[in-house]
Parts: sequence; structure tokens; C-alpha cells
Amino acid sequence: MKALEKIIHNLDPHFEKGGKWEKMYPLYETLSTFLFTPKHVTKKGAHIRDGVDLKRTMFMVIIALIPCLLFGIYNTGHWHYELLSYVDPAYAGYGDYLTGFGDKVLYGLLKVLPMVIVSYAAGLAVEFVFGFLKGHGLHEGFLVSGMLIPLTMPADVPLWMVAVATIFAVVIGKEVFGGTGMNILNVALTARAFLFFAYPTAMSGDKVWKSGTDGVITANGGVLPDGASGATALGDLASFVGDSPVVAGQNLSGAGSAELLATFQGAYDPLHAFLGMVPGSIGETSALAALLGGAILLFTGVASWRIIFSFFAGGLVFGLLMNAIGVNAYMELPAYYHLIIGGFAFGAVFMATDPVTASQTSYGKLWYGFFGGGIAILIRVLNPAYPEGVMLAILFMNVMAPLIDHYVVQANIKRRQKRFKTA
Repeated sequence: MKALEKIIHNLDPHFEKGGKWEKMYPLYETLSTFLFTPKHVTKKGAHIRDGVDLKRTMFMVIIALIPCLLFGIYNTGHWHYELLSYVDPAYAGYGDYLTGFGDKVLYGLLKVLPMVIVSYAAGLAVEFVFGFLKGHGLHEGFLVSGMLIPLTMPADVPLWMVAVATIFAVVIGKEVFGGTGMNILNVALTARAFLFFAYPTAMSGDKVWKSGTDGVITANGGVLPDGASGATALGDLASFVGDSPVVAGQNLSGAGSAELLATFQGAYDPLHAFLGMVPGSIGETSALAALLGGAILLFTGVASWRIIFSFFAGGLVFGLLMNAIGVNAYMELPAYYHLIIGGFAFGAVFMATDPVTASQTSYGKLWYGFFGGGIAILIRVLNPAYPEGVMLAILFMNVMAPLIDHYVVQANIKRRQKRFKTA
């Protein structure tokens, strides 16, 4: 490896300014720094760094995402075949989670991997275009964003939508601000928000969370089969504040709060919800997988424990506050449920901890995470038109992060001034 590294670095003069291949520098710099430690280090200034390239730091995040990716692949296949079991006797029994394991994994691979490939292809193409225009290498941040974008989407989102959303997020969400390190909004969430508002029928409702739902409806005469449901747990909860509450396809009009909650907890067992055995976006359903990734990020020092723990604390506190108010069954849902359903854990671990768009000060990270988790619960419970809440909460806190840091810094200055005066 040392010999190969020496050969690569001997090529540097040909690609640097004045070299015969200087126009290819962005591509060369990207590949060389991904393979080997850069030979340049910071020599002055307050923020001294070693030679570890940011690309490898981002690669650690990708490793942490593997549990979510693998579970998402299988979960996509499971809910597809679970739905097919209602209309095709050949798949009877596939509603059991372990039946047809190989078929489910294969189907999930065929649905998820093309989305990942399209996300990387579209995003990296934009990155390389801007790299050649500006004369710099590939920005490292998209190594993570390219994986996060498909994991935050339903499995049946058309590939062209994935490409359009990715291009929009990279250009409008990052490059217009100056590239990696300058953006104010999380790139992956920007892509998801773009699709949610531009193509809402592909990102919400009861038909998008189980792959192949439209085909099953067509095969069953234009309606979902009896007993089948395409809703998520949060979608069912949102119906609790209306006149016709539904749980797993069962209409419970006229039921009281206690009956609604009991039926919901029976349909969405807390253990199943924690493990991720529920419909939802590809990589967001399993709180366990997200926490495994979070453990990797905390052990390697890549993510901030302050943000992760305060995000969960904020969600729990605001969930308990909703329990205390208790106007409807949704508010009475046990607070811990909010932490294990939907994309709450995934958002806390992989979205809120974005080192560029999160707060930078130690105390600021605590406030940032706490209000991020709390606002997610408020949006879920008080705005049933958008039952998830995590995406909007984190994007809102991205915007507020500089203001939080400003007040934390100002408070530190005032405390130091007081100590100076008393001294």
C-alpha cells in the first residue's frame, strides 16, 4: 500500500495548478484522498486538524447506516408479500415475518438498491459539475446524503423522483450556499421535503408505505382486501382526532379513548414497533437499527451525544406534556411510543446530528436537540395533517441553530465580563 500511495502522490504535480492535467484535478483529488490520507495538514489557525480526511469520517456514518439499510431491504419485501398474501394463495402465510425470507430479501434488494444507485448517480453528477466549475474535489458530505435520501422515502417512489429530489437538494440546499460546510439545511431532509410538497401523493397517504399496493388494489377489484391496511402507525394515530378513527384497517367510529389506545397497542405492539416490524419509509422504521448505528457513531466520536440524548429527552418531555393535557386519544398515547414509531430514532441519530446544520456550541447542542425532539411531537399530535413531524422539526431547528449558538456565546461573554469586573 505504501508503494501505491507513493505512486499516487508522485502524480500530484500533473494535476495541480500548472500541470498538464490540471482540469482533471477535482476527479484526481477525490479519488486520491478517498484511498489515502492527504499529505497536506493545517499549519496555522485555531482549528488544527490531523491528516484524517473527512471522506473517511463520512464513510463511518455509512457503516453506521448499514443496519438501517439491511433491515429496510427486508422490511420492504416483507410488507410487499404480506399484502400479496391477501390476493394470491401462493403467498399464504407470508404475513408471518420469517416466512419467505429469501423472497422478501430479493424483492427488497430489487426495490431499494436502484434507489440508492440513482441517488448517488444524480448527486455525484451535480457534485462533479460544481467541482469542475470551481476547481475543487468531490465534496464529502454527499457520501452520506446519497445513502440517507433513499432511506427516508417509501419504496415505491419512482426513480425519476429520487433523481429530481436529489439534484434539487444538492443544488438548492447546498451548492448555492457554497458547498459542503456552508449549507444551512440538512441535504437529505431537503430532498424529502421537496418531494413531500411537490409530489404529496407519492410521499403520504395509505397507498405508498407498502410496495405494490396499487397492484394489489387493481387485482382486488379496485379496493384493498378485507383486513389489509396500507397505513403506518402514525397515520392511524392521526385519524384519532377525526370522526372516523381507524386502526390497521378497522374502523372504530364511536369508540372511546381507552378502546382506541388498546386497539392501537394491540395492532402496533411496542416490541414490534421498536424492532421496526411496521410499514414506513425504507430505513426509518427500526428504532433498534437506528440505535445500533448511533452506538457506532458515539463510540467513534463522529456524532454528538448531546444532540442524540437531548432529542430523545425533548420528545419524552413533550410526549408527557401531551399526556397531561389529554384532550383526545392521540394525546393520551404513552409518551415512550413516540420515541419508537415513525422516524423519530432515525432522525435523532442521523439527521439532527448533521455536524454542518446543527448547533456547534456544547450548550447549544442540548437546546437544539431538546427542542427538535419536542417540536416533532407537537407537530405529530397538534397537526394530524402531517403525522410524522420529525422532518419539519429538524429543518426548523437547522434554521434556528445559528441563533441558538449566538445566544449561548453571548451568555458566555456576559459571564466572563462579570468575572472580570469582580476580579
